Amino acid sequence: MGILKDCIKNKRPDSIPIWFMRQAGRYLPEFREIRSRNPDFIKLCLNPELSKEITLQPLKRFAFDAAIIFSDILLIPFALGQEVKFEKNFGPKLGELNLEKLNQITDEVFIKNLKPVHDLLKITAKDKIIRGKDLIGFVGATWTLLVYMLNRKSPKKQSLDINMFNYPDQDFIIDKIIQSQKIHIKGQVENGATIIQIFDSWAGLLEEDKYEKYIYEPTKKIVDYVKTLGVEVICFPRGIKKYAEFCKIINPSAINIDYETDPKKIAEQINIPIQGGIDPKSLLFEEGDMIKEAKKYLDIFKNHQYIFNLGHGILPETSPDNVKALVNFVKDYK
Repeated sequence: MGILKDCIKNKRPDSIPIWFMRQAGRYLPEFREIRSRNPDFIKLCLNPELSKEITLQPLKRFAFDAAIIFSDILLIPFALGQEVKFEKNFGPKLGELNLEKLNQITDEVFIKNLKPVHDLLKITAKDKIIRGKDLIGFVGATWTLLVYMLNRKSPKKQSLDINMFNYPDQDFIIDKIIQSQKIHIKGQVENGATIIQIFDSWAGLLEEDKYEKYIYEPTKKIVDYVKTLGVEVICFPRGIKKYAEFCKIINPSAINIDYETDPKKIAEQINIPIQGGIDPKSLLFEEGDMIKEAKKYLDIFKNHQYIFNLGHGILPETSPDNVKALVNFVKDYK
């Protein structure tokens, strides 16, 4: 059992695991070198050997306690037959959602389409670098996947088109997403994932009167399912207005908070393990200022079960030297 899973499962406040969202990514020159030779992002995600190399790159540099697989939440829409491509300086662009085609995607076809991701986990879990550490698999939350599939691009912080909530056969799409999430999670766990994280990147776009249908109901189904597989599940409902209510209803193994959330209130309101919170921009500061910001979070959660992470993914312009200094500081924190 890795220190991350141990912290969550045994609720030990005396050890502080550390890993970063998007730790396998663009801030590392060795990743940029691979990416320059592989311009098709989806194909890169579906290349088990290269994805394994990328997944392990940060562990070769830093004393992280877990690896998170190099993959993408949009591989679920892709595996469901929706066109997904990534354009430079734009982000993801999805094709029209064809309900007839969606209905024809059987579980067997879906599994076959995502087999390279499960193969990635299988070969990564066997690598000696991962020995004694956790291997994190993940999915996008139902709501976030629905946003991408219907909006067909990142909404950023724009308001959603109200017509989205009146989309025909929406309940069928939601059920199909949930079924697909379970299948993908099962494939990840069976091939070596010791923890699953659920990314609800666009939870903050919803008004509270829509939480029940789009966040609470589907997320509870996924969290309960993950627990039946015997692994821990971390939820990241980014931007949600009621973290404490979310934890009470969903009961995840741990909760990742975003950087716009008051950590002091979280420490007072939530008694399950807490992950993250620090603004990724803090890693762009001078080393002393970065350490000062990190210490603020460590001090606030000193008597809590805490996993050091960010309040969103690490930024591409982050210096690896700053990452190394921060990891070492957290490791030495008493």
